[in-house]
Amino acid sequence: KDATVWRKPSEEFSGYLYKAQGVVEDVTNRIVDHIRPGPYRLHWDSLMTTMDIMETFDENCCVMRYTTAGQLWNLIAPREFVDFSYTTSYEDGLLSCGISLDYGEVRPNFVRGFNHPCGWFCVPLKDYPSHSLLTGYIQTELRGMLPQSAVDTAMSSTLANFFSDLKKALKM
Repeated sequence: KDATVWRKPSEEFSGYLYKAQGVVEDVTNRIVDHIRPGPYRLHWDSLMTTMDIMETFDENCCVMRYTTAGQLWNLIAPREFVDFSYTTSYEDGLLSCGISLDYGEVRPNFVRGFNHPCGWFCVPLKDYPSHSLLTGYIQTELRGMLPQSAVDTAMSSTLANFFSDLKKALKM
């Protein structure tokens, strides 16, 4: 009910490009402030367990390392990602995009995942300026020995939960 999730084969790697889209009742700046690296994200994103800003280039550009919880009864072990993240104005809305970097050593007890080019676009709805259309394009390579069916199940439920968790956080 909160989001629609699609997938198609990625042109970047042997997995899938996922598109998640939904209407969120809030203004674009506030929504993107909750999505991009920073103080809000850890408080509401149930998948994320840690986030460290490793380098800051300006207020909208950084390298971050974050970890995710295990999924599907830990069939998918906890993952660690190191991403370059950039947030900017785009047309009438905001864009927060990123890509993983080969950066630093992998911490014990984690598998290093890799995000191919990803992004979240947030634009106000013309007829309802207090609502925004949030669209995410995600290409995550979880790595490790995982059946594709497990990845598909985890990705679709994770993206749907992302929207419901975000909406709850914005109401606080």
